[in-house]
Amino acid sequence: MRIRRTALAVVSAGLALALAACGQNSAPSSSGSAGSSAPAAAGGVKVGVILPETDSSARWEGFDKPMLDKAMRSAGLDPDIQNAQGDEQKFSTLADGMISSGVKVLVIASISSDGGSAVAAKAKAQGIPVIDYDRLNLGGSSDYYVSFDNVKVGALQGQGLVQGVGDKAGAQIIQIEGAPTDNNATLFTQGQMTVLQPKYDSGQYKLVRNQPIDKWDNQTGGTTFEQILTGNGGQVDGVVAANDGLAGAIITVLTKYGLNGKVPVTGQDATADGLQAILRGDQYMTVFKPIQEEADATAKLAAALAKGDTAAADAVATQTTNDPKGNRQVKSVLLTPQLITKDNVKTVTDAGYVKASEICNAQTQAACDQLGIKSS
Repeated sequence: MRIRRTALAVVSAGLALALAACGQNSAPSSSGSAGSSAPAAAGGVKVGVILPETDSSARWEGFDKPMLDKAMRSAGLDPDIQNAQGDEQKFSTLADGMISSGVKVLVIASISSDGGSAVAAKAKAQGIPVIDYDRLNLGGSSDYYVSFDNVKVGALQGQGLVQGVGDKAGAQIIQIEGAPTDNNATLFTQGQMTVLQPKYDSGQYKLVRNQPIDKWDNQTGGTTFEQILTGNGGQVDGVVAANDGLAGAIITVLTKYGLNGKVPVTGQDATADGLQAILRGDQYMTVFKPIQEEADATAKLAAALAKGDTAAADAVATQTTNDPKGNRQVKSVLLTPQLITKDNVKTVTDAGYVKASEICNAQTQAACDQLGIKSS
């Protein structure tokens, strides 16, 4: 991909409609790893799981929910998996209901650290162990944490951006980050900066702006990006987008100004929409996090905790994560993410997380054929 700085004429209307069209990432209709669920063992131990929302990414309902359900049932557990739909009050209410119903373990992917920590405290008061799933609740009291190495995720995004931009002197970079209330977003930025800060310090790259986006809202992300872009005189050479949803909104803006495919954009989650954008050449990279591994580790941990076997739980969670707000080390499972560019999109389809039919269409079929991505 040829990268160049391009000036643009500012167009005043149409972004809202364009972003509405780009919307959120579509959840896959099925997945090779998520398509079926094993029945719960008779008398399976009840475990509560609360997921955060559906607006910013397809992963929570399309991947995490079915994969957690399958893994937990296979481990002899009876999971009650609910989604808070981005509503802190609903998150709290769901937790209250699960605690009252007698769950033996509570798994939470919180909307914010404050909300998650409050829920964990309620559960702990009732003697219920809590697992922070995917997102660590800073200052909280959860017993364990299962996620990917999120600093590494950010470092892969930084690495991908550098691959896309190259050694262009004075390259103008805009960073559109996730929610400031999500510790993962902080870790992603931290990882990105391990790669990008030396470029900024040396003057090789110029950071135009680093802007977090409240609630990971895609439309806000696109609007904010356009404001930054036009405020910089239309100059941009690379964009860090913290996930594929934000990347899609940013690509909508770039397309509006004829810049799509000319400016590398990062992403995360290896969604069908993100992979399609990579195959089209509009997005440079994404980060693949094999969520089945996260679900399996969580199920093993929950099964051990449900039996009160902390030694078995500790044998699963052999790493630690620092909680600077709580001044503590949290026993953790930290899995390894993978950098995905056009050349290895097939990694994701081969693993069964996205079907070839979901990413190969009229615009991308030639790329799919070239890469050997075929429907099974």
